Amino acid sequence: MKTALITGATSGIGRATARYFAKNHFRLIICGRREERLAELQDEFSALTQVHTLTFDVSNRQAVEEAISSLPDDFKDIDILINNAGNAHGLDPIENGSTDDWDAMLDINVKGLLYVSKAVIPGMVARSHGHIINIGSIAGKEVYPNGNVYCASKHAVDALNQGMRMDLNQYGIRVGAINPGLVETEFSEVRFKGDTERAGNVYKGYEPLKAEDIADIITFVVTRPYHVNIADLTVLPTAQASATMVKKG
Repeated sequence: MKTALITGATSGIGRATARYFAKNHFRLIICGRREERLAELQDEFSALTQVHTLTFDVSNRQAVEEAISSLPDDFKDIDILINNAGNAHGLDPIENGSTDDWDAMLDINVKGLLYVSKAVIPGMVARSHGHIINIGSIAGKEVYPNGNVYCASKHAVDALNQGMRMDLNQYGIRVGAINPGLVETEFSEVRFKGDTERAGNVYKGYEPLKAEDIADIITFVVTRPYHVNIADLTVLPTAQASATMVKKG
């Protein structure tokens, strides 16, 4: 049985991926900041597989290190790491941007990914085996107006994905990224700071991707034969042609 650690597992793509993995009988380590949600998911998945929860904020380096070092023996050998935790705050032009928002995006999207990876990778290196999936974004491939720092953070994920793949190649560790376009999750509510009307308008007039669509793809990617590494995959809803072009109507 393979062991998978998923960050940001309490909602959206992370939660959907955990459900798909549970159905495929992966041993699960689900991570997030919301302890109640983690407990609910543990109850849900325990009928299908072994589950362990870790409550921490990926942007807190000490908390990451302590949480992952606390794993029981049955969960210590992590085969698959899904670096999913991420956020977007605000959609402002650079001159009006909030430095607090900038810090949050860089701390979680970039530094958080690095902290978790740093805690997990040594075990993969020691075993010469592992698979890392970094959840990027179309924003890591294109920059769009008012996207500035969020796009920069996801461009950093794109660069880190490539750098990890090069550095870990000598150990036989697979590394790849999934870069979604518009996915209907809590993402826009977070970006617009709880303004549900504004968030809901993002997904009106067309059919966006669902979290389950990305979870299905992630499950496909991690179940390929070991000599196959899907290194970089961009996934858009049919209505979306680019970061700024969406057919509505």
